[in-house]
Amino acid sequence: MNELLALDRARVWHPYAPLPAPYAPLLVESAQGVRLRLADGRELIDGMSSWWCAVHGYGVPELDNAVQAQLGRMAHVMFGGLTHEPAIELAGALLERVPQGLAHVFFADSGSVSVEVALKLCLQYWQARGEPGRTRVLSLRGGYHGDTFGAMGVCDPIDGMHALFAGVLADNVFAQRPPGGVEAGLDPAYADALTRLFEAHSGELAAAICEPVVQGAGGMWIYSPAYVRLLRELCDRHGVLLILDEIATGFGRAGTYFACERAGITPDVMCVGKALTGGYMTLAAMLCTQELARTVSEGTGALMHGPTYMANPLACSVALASLELLDTSGWRANVARIERVLTNALAPARALPNVADVRTLGAIAVLELTAPVKISAATQAGVANGVWLRPFRNLIYAMPPYITSDEELEQIAKAMLAAAQT
Repeated sequence: MNELLALDRARVWHPYAPLPAPYAPLLVESAQGVRLRLADGRELIDGMSSWWCAVHGYGVPELDNAVQAQLGRMAHVMFGGLTHEPAIELAGALLERVPQGLAHVFFADSGSVSVEVALKLCLQYWQARGEPGRTRVLSLRGGYHGDTFGAMGVCDPIDGMHALFAGVLADNVFAQRPPGGVEAGLDPAYADALTRLFEAHSGELAAAICEPVVQGAGGMWIYSPAYVRLLRELCDRHGVLLILDEIATGFGRAGTYFACERAGITPDVMCVGKALTGGYMTLAAMLCTQELARTVSEGTGALMHGPTYMANPLACSVALASLELLDTSGWRANVARIERVLTNALAPARALPNVADVRTLGAIAVLELTAPVKISAATQAGVANGVWLRPFRNLIYAMPPYITSDEELEQIAKAMLAAAQT
């Protein structure tokens, strides 16, 4: 074990970390259910669902079987000029589940790439419409849409993670983060400011983009669906396309199958990923309306993107199995149960002097601190309580698998409280 960790330290670059990493990673030997088994024999409840994607947990027979069956046929085949059954079936399964009006599916190999494809599609749409000057995108402060360059260009430009690249990112338009509270009504002052921003820039806007109801890595911020409806209304009024980034919120995480269901609207473009394969393989998708697909195809021609591993058969097969498992697993009741248990178990955090806010929605729980988290100490506190947490900035949060038991949820909450007090 020590030899492997030494080699990791010498050779491997981990995400959002320098070389060598300031904190030694934990060596995972195996995973089953909601637990990670470390090489030293300890077991940790995974409070992160492996960055929010392992919604069914680990070692899931239905998903294992899907991968094994597909391996017996083919692991991969290029998607240019060829197609295959898993991709065709998965496209149909997605279109049955997304808001009515989305009609076509473009597969990508990560959430960031699906955002890139969505942005390209919107730019090509306006070129095809004879309005090439529509090149900017309106985004929300506090938003996070990925680490590739187009995606970075619509992330929060000040408090996000990409300030180092400010000089080379696209010059987009940013609205203030919506006021918090999923049950809050529409704030007239905010609505007026957003309306004026659209009026000032509508002639140059290709699209607006947001993470509906829950902003993820930009701050774990929960806000009212009323603002998603307002975005839809303003986009319609000014002829601007609406992209919804459901990469983190899709497939039940926020309590509805897709978070935009709370707003009752259909976007022009939707991006999905993360939990799409149940955490087994990397896969994402961009979905769009027939109008966008027809206009681009008849105007500029091909949508100019084509990942090498687009629609990988293994990933499509396991994604299809994951969607089918969601249909039969009782996820709605489980996610509601997770919200209820974590809301109650984290209530004592409101009395802690360094906790600014406690918020829960679906299978999401957040402790916002008044100062930046001491990452190493907070992580160690979680581990000491038998839970894997990944705090960042001033946030300690959990997004557990949907199968997590009440007892395990209580343990996650205990670990979060301990981490908050380091």
